[in-house]
Amino acid sequence: MMNDTGELIPVANAADNAGSVRRQRTDIRTRDLINQAVASIPTLGLQRAAEFLATMNVPAEVAVRVLVYPNRRRIN
Repeated sequence: MMNDTGELIPVANAADNAGSVRRQRTDIRTRDLINQAVASIPTLGLQRAAEFLATMNVPAEVAVRVLVYPNRRRIN
């Protein structure tokens, strides 16, 4: 990612600068973890799925959105 001067800046810094802007999916690992947690809800329950995401360092706001509000999940 580039800043105003044309220099490359780390993606982590760019995410910090974004503030409350809606974040795009940044990595395949998080997507896979969320898919795993969502798929496990019928068998293990919501609590265990949430614990799994917390253990795997998925941001709490993302975990709540995908587990509690299924209609807010991204398609794809």
